Amino acid sequence: MPSFAYKALQRDGALVEGSLDASNRQEAMRQVETRGLKPIRLAEARGAAKPGPAATGPAIGFKIGSGPRKITPRMLENFTRLLSSLLAAGVPFSRALVILHREAAEPVAKAKWKEIHDLVIDGMSLSNAMAKSPETFPRVYVAMVEAGETGGFLDVVLAQIADFQAREKELTGKVMTALMYPAILLVLAIGVLIFLLVFFIPRFQLVFQGFNAELPLITQIIVGVSDLVRHYGLFLLAALVIGFLSLRTWFASAQGRRSWEGMILRAPTVGPLIAQFAMARFCRMLGTLLGAGVPLVNALNVARRSIGNQILVDAVSESIDRVKEGKALGASLAQNRALFPGAVIEMISVAEESGKLDAELLRIAGVTESDLDRQLKAAVALAEPLMLFLIAALVGTIFIGMVIPIFSLQDHIK
Repeated sequence: MPSFAYKALQRDGALVEGSLDASNRQEAMRQVETRGLKPIRLAEARGAAKPGPAATGPAIGFKIGSGPRKITPRMLENFTRLLSSLLAAGVPFSRALVILHREAAEPVAKAKWKEIHDLVIDGMSLSNAMAKSPETFPRVYVAMVEAGETGGFLDVVLAQIADFQAREKELTGKVMTALMYPAILLVLAIGVLIFLLVFFIPRFQLVFQGFNAELPLITQIIVGVSDLVRHYGLFLLAALVIGFLSLRTWFASAQGRRSWEGMILRAPTVGPLIAQFAMARFCRMLGTLLGAGVPLVNALNVARRSIGNQILVDAVSESIDRVKEGKALGASLAQNRALFPGAVIEMISVAEESGKLDAELLRIAGVTESDLDRQLKAAVALAEPLMLFLIAALVGTIFIGMVIPIFSLQDHIK
């Protein structure tokens, strides 16, 4: 049976060390708590017997395709909400993590929650333990947990995070649903265009080859594009892939990301929608943190990470510097009109003076999200006929360009 060395605190605050035998880490944890000790560190002693293949527990039978291979947003939301409920009910922190690990349904979640539990038991803070898994816990999530640990209201912050995750997922789902149909139409248009250029036009071209008549300019352009796609299509596809990867690498750099995000913000219709979406996320995050008792400057530093657009993050960072100098939040944010309209600044200023800033920020976020939802629906309603018009225009242009020469060929036939 494995042996575990532990370091724990007695009820009078004295530090004790010892060892015990247990079948697994959870059993060792229960034994330490049964002795009336608060564990600080628990680690398997060196040279202890390792479980053989038959004792690997949940790892047996974990095969590719047996379940999700990474933590999904749904799993993370459930973890956050359940941990908040357990802590609010007075369950000890270490026991709450054991319960989450034991009750996890998916093997990947069970392994991840056990990893977090082991790091915390070894003396690491929850935020630092989560920071070691950035693919599971976003930076904003970790920053909020750190703020809750520092302020002593971790259960409240976790509940706020769970609510924020639910609203964020709902808003993101609306955006993806709104963009799905236009994206399908765009793919359909590209597919129809490729089919016409590769299979349809070459057959018409055989009809024109038997005559020495000069083809109209539009027909020459269409035939030339068709020849280019048929003979050099793979090279064009490779060039597009290389270009896409190069742009992706450039966008990953700081300069490329700022250039791309600045261009997006200046786009006629997309730019205002992106700014509204960022403002709603910022206001909801800031209101959530302030409602949980996080100090204003700390809440601003966490909330700015939720914006996503680096141009807007830089602008908010300048506002945070003005708040640190003692200026009011409304006046500090007023310099960033790309993100905060004048009406929003006035509402924030009034709420700041009346001491209801957290509730007003949440209300602004709700109103903005509702307005954003209406704008997305309107944009999709406009995009659908535009995409249909694009498909009709492409097909119609090719049809006209290939039919016009048929009428001129009648003179040559005579």
